[in-house]
Amino acid sequence: MPSAHSLPVLDLSQADDPAQRADFLKKLHAAARDTGFLHLTGHGVTAAESARILEVTRAFFALPEADRLAVSNLNSPHFRGYTRIGHELTGGASDWRDQLDVGAERPAPEVGPGDPPYLWLEGPNQWPAALPELRTVVLDWQSRLAAVAHRLLRELLVSIGAPADFFDEAFADRPHLHTKLIRYPGSAPSGADQGVGAHKDYGFLTLLLQDSVGGLQVVRDGGYVDVPPMPGAFVVNLGELLEIATEGYLTATDHRVVSPPGAVERFSVPFFYNPRLDAVIDTVPGDYLRSAPGVAHDASNPLHAEYGRNELKGWVRAHPAVARRWHPELAAV
Repeated sequence: MPSAHSLPVLDLSQADDPAQRADFLKKLHAAARDTGFLHLTGHGVTAAESARILEVTRAFFALPEADRLAVSNLNSPHFRGYTRIGHELTGGASDWRDQLDVGAERPAPEVGPGDPPYLWLEGPNQWPAALPELRTVVLDWQSRLAAVAHRLLRELLVSIGAPADFFDEAFADRPHLHTKLIRYPGSAPSGADQGVGAHKDYGFLTLLLQDSVGGLQVVRDGGYVDVPPMPGAFVVNLGELLEIATEGYLTATDHRVVSPPGAVERFSVPFFYNPRLDAVIDTVPGDYLRSAPGVAHDASNPLHAEYGRNELKGWVRAHPAVARRWHPELAAV
């Protein structure tokens, strides 16, 4: 298993330097086209901010189980809250991790019989009473990373010769922001090492903060390679909607997390930057399309141009118990 720093490293601050901007855009284009993953530095998020979000993440998972279960996602028709170890599925198999899912803090919508069911994905979060500071820290982090992701998405569009503002309208009003606080509690008693199974993200951009333990693996050259943590850097990957929007020119890449050994714990905080649920993703214009191979079709994982349909499909598959409790009619989504 190769285990060097196997991803391109890009410094976002170089986009502001006229002497380095062209080279930065060239490298960003290549990383997005050829790998779909990169390390991002120069993003402006301080070491203190990163340390703080990891601190409250560890504090949440150190709470007594009763306090975590008080915010169980089984209580939420919006798929928000805490998921116990082994109760999220990837590829139909249990992931050996637990997590807290947080979205944009909004009131629950009124969803009528003729409304698209993905509207249920908006709504209030659940916050543990025993850790009141969690709400402020996580929502501030989410807002901070949304700004970084917005900037990066605009630069990515420029790098392939497209208008920087092409997606601005899709994100302008109610972007669908999503943050996970995750703990991988070591090896499963069964000996299985699926921290999270192989998958592609189904949105636009993911920015991942890892602790120092490692375990993330990404497909490159036909096999999985390790992505060791890089202090001060986010791991960035492209989701399936960018594949749709560029006719397959930019491709979402399979990745997974291997459980840490023994009783070693791993903590990570992925942030997902996605547009309004009702946004329909049009093809990004540009000369690059002459080299676009078209979107690869997978009968077991249909891709939808309407973002909310992709997002809902992922939640129902990953959290079938929540779907059965609140949305039994969606079991076949």
